[in-house]
Amino acid sequence: MSFLLVFVPPLALALGTTLAGWAVVLPVVVIFGAIPLLDQLLAKDEDNTPGPAWLRWLPHAYIPVHLLTLGWALVRIASGELGPVEAGVLTLGAGLATAAAINVAHELMHRPGRVEQALAAVLMSTATYTHFCVEHVQGHHKNVATPRDPATARAGEALYAFLPRTLMGGLRSAWDIEVARSGTGWRNRLVRYAFAQGLLVAALLVTLGPVGLAAFLGQSLVAVLMLETINYVEHYGLARAETAPGRFERVAPRHSWNSSHRVSNGVLLNLARHSDHHAFAARAFRELRHHEDAPQLPAGYSAMLLLALVPPLWFAVMDRQLATQRQAA
Repeated sequence: MSFLLVFVPPLALALGTTLAGWAVVLPVVVIFGAIPLLDQLLAKDEDNTPGPAWLRWLPHAYIPVHLLTLGWALVRIASGELGPVEAGVLTLGAGLATAAAINVAHELMHRPGRVEQALAAVLMSTATYTHFCVEHVQGHHKNVATPRDPATARAGEALYAFLPRTLMGGLRSAWDIEVARSGTGWRNRLVRYAFAQGLLVAALLVTLGPVGLAAFLGQSLVAVLMLETINYVEHYGLARAETAPGRFERVAPRHSWNSSHRVSNGVLLNLARHSDHHAFAARAFRELRHHEDAPQLPAGYSAMLLLALVPPLWFAVMDRQLATQRQAA
């Protein structure tokens, strides 16, 4: 039942939007205050028993909740009823909620059905980052922990050096994948995604005006930066051995940082059991396992995101973890 925590970010956004005033900070307080605190206070969840089958439909139920709460926040901001500080903080909160929605999209894009692939793209469109559906599954999972992967942070690489590399490299990789698959015409998914994204932007401009569109783009930026910071945390400094020129060993749990902090994994559908996810990418979130012998993050994702924002602190903590991991290997 801990996976029902996935609804906490959109509900915090809905409450903040409705109450306004001081309440607009609720998504920030929940994600960067309550969640990391509870992660540290509660025992880790290292049980590998799969969740019940009905959880398969949890991502589907999440989609209307996210769309309605994000839409409500944008309407409130566009209405002019909020002061500039309230509107700015609510835009930040909306971006954090959309970052959580990206994680649900991540679950869906790994499923084989066309409907679920389309639903993943719908969620990614709320972050203006639909090319991720291509790059993550067909690029990142193939090249993770190698120099070819723009989403794998190198040892000693600060977050602020990593971000431009992964933002541009991920888009370029997705385009190359699609051109090789289907050329540059309408069959190219990135072409279709760009067309649909353009329609969404135009619709928002017409219905919510420039302020509403600015809020949408602002929260998209927050969500994308959150996503790529999570990528930074998940693979920092880990590398697969090159077995022959241009060929690398098979992906194993040791090539991703694992975390079994209870609350984070409830909110993020076991995303932090990332070691198992990369070793067995087809495994559904409810089946992902804790690997005791995988590299372990010292805290849950929310706390690690904050740590990554301060490179000297990040290096002080994570380079020590990385050295321990290399000695164990």
